[in-house]
Amino acid sequence: MEKELKISNADVTFYASIKEKLWIGIPVVLLIGLLSTLIYNHHAEFSWDGFVGGFNQEFLVFFAIGVFAQLVDGTLGMGYGATSTSFLLAYGVPPVISSTGVHVAEMFTTGASAISHHKFGNINKKLVKNLLIPGVLGSVTGAYLLSDVIDGDFIKPFIAVYMIVLALIIIRKASRKSIVKKKTKKLGILATFGGFMDSVGGGGWGPIVTSTLLGRGRNPRYTIGSVNAAEFAVSFASGITFMLFGGIAGWQIIIGLILGGVLAAPLAAYLVNKIKRKPMMIAVGILIILLSLKTLSKLL
Repeated sequence: MEKELKISNADVTFYASIKEKLWIGIPVVLLIGLLSTLIYNHHAEFSWDGFVGGFNQEFLVFFAIGVFAQLVDGTLGMGYGATSTSFLLAYGVPPVISSTGVHVAEMFTTGASAISHHKFGNINKKLVKNLLIPGVLGSVTGAYLLSDVIDGDFIKPFIAVYMIVLALIIIRKASRKSIVKKKTKKLGILATFGGFMDSVGGGGWGPIVTSTLLGRGRNPRYTIGSVNAAEFAVSFASGITFMLFGGIAGWQIIIGLILGGVLAAPLAAYLVNKIKRKPMMIAVGILIILLSLKTLSKLL
């Protein structure tokens, strides 16, 4: 009887170990596969002359945007897409290229984030499962519409207005003093809407989904960790959709955002406990509003 019990416990431990490895292995395998495919399909574009020529003033701008956006996201748990998209639109980058660049870069930044949160035990697996499929469906739909149906020039002012709304959500969240815990209903609808708006607008998964869940009184640690873990799948699905229907454009943007985000990640992790979140959130919200107003002024 004792032997059977030991075998049973060993089996449980084995399957638990497999699950643990899957949480880390799946993002790693997907990212390696994506990187290999991109290099194989576009290796001709990475000539030495093109590589050297790409490191110009524009690249430094995109690199700086990646650094700042990652610092915002790493310290606040949201805002990477909203911040980077606002800067890119204000700089004159078209919505489709902007959203594609942001989401391809987020494949790598959110993958690293998901692994880190899992390592620190910040993930509620049930919450991730409830957000995952609806979020992916919403993001794929939004990415397809922006790539193949919606006119980017037509939607650009609406995206700028949407960014202002996201900024107001961030500021409102920072201004709230006490939160009464309430039961969160219709997670699927929330995730679908968040994924859709994230793809079409170039950002919004965090401000929409994270803010709503935290506003309902959910535990910040598990909420941020779980939403970030689900965001990897959302970003990956939308990024692949953009590449399939819109192709790859703006390599400077993508590489600049990725390098900036990767290099800024350790600094963001260090600063998360060093700076006050509420003033930072208000400052970021105001900055996004100003950038979006600048974009609107160019279109009017």
